[in-house]
Amino acid sequence: MRNFIIALCLVACGCATTGMGGAQPEITLASVIGDHMVLQQDMAAPVWGKTAPDTKVKVMLGNQTVTTRSDEQGNWKADLGPLKAGGPYDITVKAGKTEKVIADVLVGEVWVCSGQSNMQWTVSNSNDAENEIKNANHPEIRLFTVARKTSEEPLSECEGSWTVCSPESIPEFSAVGYFFGRRVHQTLGVPVGLINTSWGGTPAEAWTSMPKLQSNPDFQPIIDRWDDIVKNYPQTKADYDKALAEWQKKADEAKANNQPEPGDKPRAPMGPDSPHRVASLYNGMIQPLIPYGIRGAIWYQGESNAGRAYQYRSLFPAMIEDWRANWGQDEFPFLFVQLANFMKRNPDANASSAWAELREAQSMTLGLENTGQAVIIDIGEADDIHPRNKQDVGSRLAQSAWHVAYDMDGAIWSGPVMSTMKVEGNAVRITFDHANQGLMANGDALRGFAVAGEDKVFHWADATIDGNAVVVSSPDVANPVAVRYGWGDNPLCNLYNGAGLPASPFRTDDWPGVTVESK
Repeated sequence: MRNFIIALCLVACGCATTGMGGAQPEITLASVIGDHMVLQQDMAAPVWGKTAPDTKVKVMLGNQTVTTRSDEQGNWKADLGPLKAGGPYDITVKAGKTEKVIADVLVGEVWVCSGQSNMQWTVSNSNDAENEIKNANHPEIRLFTVARKTSEEPLSECEGSWTVCSPESIPEFSAVGYFFGRRVHQTLGVPVGLINTSWGGTPAEAWTSMPKLQSNPDFQPIIDRWDDIVKNYPQTKADYDKALAEWQKKADEAKANNQPEPGDKPRAPMGPDSPHRVASLYNGMIQPLIPYGIRGAIWYQGESNAGRAYQYRSLFPAMIEDWRANWGQDEFPFLFVQLANFMKRNPDANASSAWAELREAQSMTLGLENTGQAVIIDIGEADDIHPRNKQDVGSRLAQSAWHVAYDMDGAIWSGPVMSTMKVEGNAVRITFDHANQGLMANGDALRGFAVAGEDKVFHWADATIDGNAVVVSSPDVANPVAVRYGWGDNPLCNLYNGAGLPASPFRTDDWPGVTVESK
């Protein structure tokens, strides 16, 4: 009996010893932390993950060691840096006697690439795709694509992994992201990391956090609309299922009789998992990236908000402010693409245009610090909302980055932007900023200017260049009060500066537009 008791004691002691010192804490890394990643140079580069609660964690890169401790939930974060561009490096993370090694890490410039379908649009579907893919051998450009996911609550993880840019990895990556990143890499000569988090057809409110949306009464109609959609979804889904079953029955009968299937196939209703839902993409595709160290973000979106362009005047800057505040990187550079020309050209100088109003809202966002806009009013396609020329889009974003993100002396980063208006008799003089190397018309004469009098009726105008100004007039307007340029879905306009960048569309009036009441 005595020997049995001793044996039990020894087993108990052995178990206790294993629990205290034998079993080692597991280490997991955040999903955006992994082999082949790029860390942002010249600033804190966070590395984070989970382990056992209240555990000492060491993160080592070269001769730098950062020690931290996990919190009560096991979360830990260590800030490496500031680091200089270079690599490759290995990063070792240790908790107790357990360690993980993150291999082939570079240090350079990191950019988030986000928006809707024109950012999601792949290299394989862009101009000159075969050659672009064949020549995409850039081992110091690294790619991370966030899997598309919606969430009602902010998530800490996403799906995705870093890959080295190559002809094998580039075809399905964001074309705008790649062409932008390639220009940055080639110009600066440093590694570049690109994080593509985009989803076609999505509105800006889906990419904005709920607290930010709730902070502005102007956005309450969007929130209320989605509350109703979610509340009514069980019934709308049941109605849809019934209608679809009836349609399918008719379609099967038509097929059996060698007849075409019936039209008007029911469309599934939007529900809780819709990528249009407020905050759903912020929660699922932005929050998991925070606080990864980045230089800035590039953004191509707006088509899905064009019908609410006036609201976008406040929604878009609110989204940018939201990302910046939550990332904790002050006012990081945010570069965006103004909507391209699209749809059938309208010869009416007074035609209303939600797309023109959306472009105006985008331009107004330049009032935020450290923002830049790539104007592409000249490279869209009338019959395709997805222009294939993504090379120029990426290049113009990069030119904006030279000024906003990299403060390059002498960089030409913008096309002409309307500055002042002065009435001179029956003519109007419009001066422009960014008239670098002079103003020029791409063609035999300037097109796209319209002028109106107090009756608010616009007439196409004659326009001539005079230094850094354009003088416009119309024989139909004796006393002009307003000028518009490039105002339309797909305007005929051709004012450039000598550096070959197009002028941004504008209007000098503030007369209510077609989307002013749309919420």
